[in-house]
Amino acid sequence: MSQSHQRASLPGCPSCEEPLESGDRFCGACGYDLSAVPAPPADRPTVAITVPAQHAGTPGTGAPAPGEGAPVGAASGAESVRWPAAPERDSSDLPAPTHRPSDLPGTDSGGRSLPGGTLSAVRLDGPDAEGVGDFELAAPDPRAAEHAAASAPAPAGGKVCVACRSGHVDPDGYCENCGHAQPRERDHMEQELGAVAAVSDRGLRHHRNEDAFAVSSTALPDGSPAVVAIVCDGVSSASRPDEASAAAAGAANEALLESLPRGTHPQQAMHEAILAASEAVDALAPDPGQAMEHDQHRHQNAPACTLVGAIMAGGLLVVGWVGDSRVYWVPQDRAHPPARLTEDDSWAAQMVATGLMNEAEAYADDRAHAITGWLGADAYELEPHTASFKPDRAGLVVVCTDGLWNYAEGAAEMAAALPPDAYERPLHGAQVLVGHALDGGGHDNVTVALLPFAVPPRGAGSAYPAT
Repeated sequence: MSQSHQRASLPGCPSCEEPLESGDRFCGACGYDLSAVPAPPADRPTVAITVPAQHAGTPGTGAPAPGEGAPVGAASGAESVRWPAAPERDSSDLPAPTHRPSDLPGTDSGGRSLPGGTLSAVRLDGPDAEGVGDFELAAPDPRAAEHAAASAPAPAGGKVCVACRSGHVDPDGYCENCGHAQPRERDHMEQELGAVAAVSDRGLRHHRNEDAFAVSSTALPDGSPAVVAIVCDGVSSASRPDEASAAAAGAANEALLESLPRGTHPQQAMHEAILAASEAVDALAPDPGQAMEHDQHRHQNAPACTLVGAIMAGGLLVVGWVGDSRVYWVPQDRAHPPARLTEDDSWAAQMVATGLMNEAEAYADDRAHAITGWLGADAYELEPHTASFKPDRAGLVVVCTDGLWNYAEGAAEMAAALPPDAYERPLHGAQVLVGHALDGGGHDNVTVALLPFAVPPRGAGSAYPAT
């Protein structure tokens, strides 16, 4: 999320905000070239805004953590999983609702239709919420940097700088010629794991990647597979957003890998995973009054991030989220319409949901991307959203941050950006989507995970209704 607080006193490095001394040509912390600092871009950064709890001073979870499901009984490998009913928010014994894509938008973890809810009071997250923290990088497009470095003659016994193409990179990762810090491992990440693939990129205007993802697969008690994708987006106005997103993605993934093999219903497992991610981010917050001598000039607040995830298991597609990262459904047969499966925790979404603005008006407003829900110790209220669907046809599940959907907001636009073979080649499809965002300007970090959803062939006794 492109959002950052400006330095309150001493001038700072536009890359890492390290305080500078008069006459510095390069940043002593990251090696940024201070002689060519470009103007900030014209894009509007995301602004985190809070939703006060209904009972002041009493943070809540928005939904009680439901109890753990009973283990699945003995079943043969060919028999479908018989999960216990996923408890509702009111602790009733009603089963978790399931839907076909044609029944969208589905329900949340409380059984309510999506979208829904009423407009709540909001406030800006900190005094500098409108501060601009993005800038045009002096380094080249990250898609071309690796190729450029490989094509340039390498100095004896070292790497070539991706910025000047000629300098030697010292052991600390800085160019001895131009002083540029070299790309970090997290600047561009890719992973393919069987039926799921994910790609994350720093983008073209941020100095670091504050997104994170986790993809994994496990087995349910009957031996059938369960596939997981978690995508997190650090809130840049918060301290250490990159750490927050990494902690949340890791904690949610670990929670799912522990609960799904025990037979916990996927919708309940997703709810519990979001709570585990929230606890992991909360743990990063500094103790009250804690001093940071090396960072005394920087505004400090609690690390924060958004989270969105998807589980494919037992013929169900379960999604969960807090914030404005999204899940899209794109049928393999493009003759059928795609759909968005999540509703943003954002100012614009609240305006549309309450009928105060139409979608075009809301998203054209400067406040459109102000978020009303996130994970972090300074979140007044945590309300995990979950929804379950039972697709009746094969399709592709797109899990992404706003760094992608800013350039393909509608479901039809997202489907159009996907290559035709994305279902068979999910990693290639994720690479193409990231490239689509970079070609559109790359104003934010970009992360996307693709999960091909297969539907078993219908036959006698099939649980899927005929169309």
